[in-house]
Amino acid sequence: MRKFSVVIAGGGSTFTPGIVMMLLDNSERFPLKSLRLYDNDAERQATLGAALEILLKEQAPEVEFIYTTDPEIAFTDTDFCMAHIRVGKYAMREQDEKIPLKYGVIGQETCGPGGLAYGMRSITGMLEIIDYMEQYAPNAWMLNYSNPAAIVAEACRVLRPDSKVLNICDMPVGTLRRMSQIVGKQPKDLDVRYFGLNHFGWWTSVKDKEGHEYINQIRDYVAEHGYLTQVEVDTQHMDESWQATHKKAKDILAVDDRYLPNTYLKYYLFPDDEVAHSSCTYTRANEVMDGREKTVFDAARRIVETGTAVDSGFHIDSHASFIVDLARAIAFNTHERMVMIVENNGAIANFPDDAMVEVPCIVGSDGPEALAQGKIPMFHQALMRQQVTVEKVAVEAYVEGSYQKLWQALTMSKTIPSAKVAKELLDDLIEANKDFWPELK
Repeated sequence: MRKFSVVIAGGGSTFTPGIVMMLLDNSERFPLKSLRLYDNDAERQATLGAALEILLKEQAPEVEFIYTTDPEIAFTDTDFCMAHIRVGKYAMREQDEKIPLKYGVIGQETCGPGGLAYGMRSITGMLEIIDYMEQYAPNAWMLNYSNPAAIVAEACRVLRPDSKVLNICDMPVGTLRRMSQIVGKQPKDLDVRYFGLNHFGWWTSVKDKEGHEYINQIRDYVAEHGYLTQVEVDTQHMDESWQATHKKAKDILAVDDRYLPNTYLKYYLFPDDEVAHSSCTYTRANEVMDGREKTVFDAARRIVETGTAVDSGFHIDSHASFIVDLARAIAFNTHERMVMIVENNGAIANFPDDAMVEVPCIVGSDGPEALAQGKIPMFHQALMRQQVTVEKVAVEAYVEGSYQKLWQALTMSKTIPSAKVAKELLDDLIEANKDFWPELK
């Protein structure tokens, strides 16, 4: 079987060790020739890189491994770029979450003003990585799961329309794992129908391979428990704040019980509840920095100090096997069925063709082909049109350097109560992001 060269862009991410271990765990399905880490933060990446170098020597010495800040070294002759960058790191995520709360508005990584702020930073970083890939590995594919995925995907559509970028999110995968626990199946046993935008969608069908429909059974469960399950195997989404999010799904479902909701809809349908239960001094960013950030980097330092990765504390991101499924679909033309972020082009019949929507796709060597989801109800269509317009206008603001358009994008968000608050927020966010955003006039 052919072996592949992979570069992980965002090599200093806390998710990198889990992704590396997931790749090693799937080596029979997706053999590696070389694995490279790339990051523009040499010090941060070096901590993880040194530890992973020891791990690779112990577990997969046949795989060539390097970590570098030189894009030519990182990208030359690679087959796949797996991108999970965070421009501004957790320090800026903390600002994304805390600044809005000063104005009584939700502070969240991908939704509302925090998501727009993060998106304005991410666009520059994503374009840079795409350009490196196309310069040094023109035949490579980028598997992008960097947040905020909706704005990143729209920016790629507008600014790099011919690039081989596949945009995917782990949220539908993680929720499907919970659904499979509810009905006593394995995730791979289930096929879904789903429509929406990234972090903004609904499941309309959950069937097994024999065609048995489980959506009513899951709906009844969610109406009582949300997506909380007795068997907890989703290690990424186990923190207290995530447990509250899974539980909140029952309230989202009550608004419209025809379809099963994405948990992120709580930020748009219940923003007042979210603000009421948020702390201006300790947000999700602080939770991550005190939790996963500390755990991963402590484990890396321990590996380097002891010289061995045995009992390292690194854990396989088993939920992230979807990344290997996506890479295999491209490499081996497997026609994998996956929920992806793609240009609509009729997949949702009564929605704009140029909207970046999240729908099931069949993925082969030419990329994803969206499956038709038909027409959607007026309630869902109206919510999605408002949100996709926020994302499109934000990207226009980035391209044009337009203060006015970013103010408009914030004003349109369901998470912000008025244009007045939107402007005050924008001025505060501009100051916080002056080292990252393009100049707005």
